[in-house]
Amino acid sequence: MIIYTDILTGDEIISDSYDLKLVDDIVYEADCAMITEGGVEVDIGANASAEEAEEALEDQAVKVNNIVHSFRLQSTSFDKKSFLGYLKGYMKAVKAALQEAGKSAEEVKAFETGASKFVKDTLLPNFKDYEFYTGESMNPDGMVVLLNYREDGVTPYIMVWKHGLKETKV
Repeated sequence: MIIYTDILTGDEIISDSYDLKLVDDIVYEADCAMITEGGVEVDIGANASAEEAEEALEDQAVKVNNIVHSFRLQSTSFDKKSFLGYLKGYMKAVKAALQEAGKSAEEVKAFETGASKFVKDTLLPNFKDYEFYTGESMNPDGMVVLLNYREDGVTPYIMVWKHGLKETKV
């Protein structure tokens, strides 16, 4: 299994156990599922005492997004202006990390060009449709994971920046 971590913060973001699809050689997309967490009922086989009232447990089932829950992603919010400000700093930091890692000038240029095009053509026109998540550390300089819904309006999916991830085999 491959765990993808944020190259800036080290937070675990996604793994290859989800069906990752590379889009425009810039972002990975992965479909999510809403799963039920908690709400486990344990029957120990004993009868409740007639004198005591039944103890009420506060263990309720909760629907959660499987990827957000598994990688402990933290919800955050942006308006368009603050997101563009964040994105400018993030892209500069990723570019520096790629150069530091010894990536070729062509690869760094492909990242810059592709990311800019993706932001203009995909993110900004649909900005109001996205939910934003940070890694577990909530480091404001790290990757912001984007969550949206497919055309059916029911299936959630996330998008993460390919160049902002480091692969670790487990």
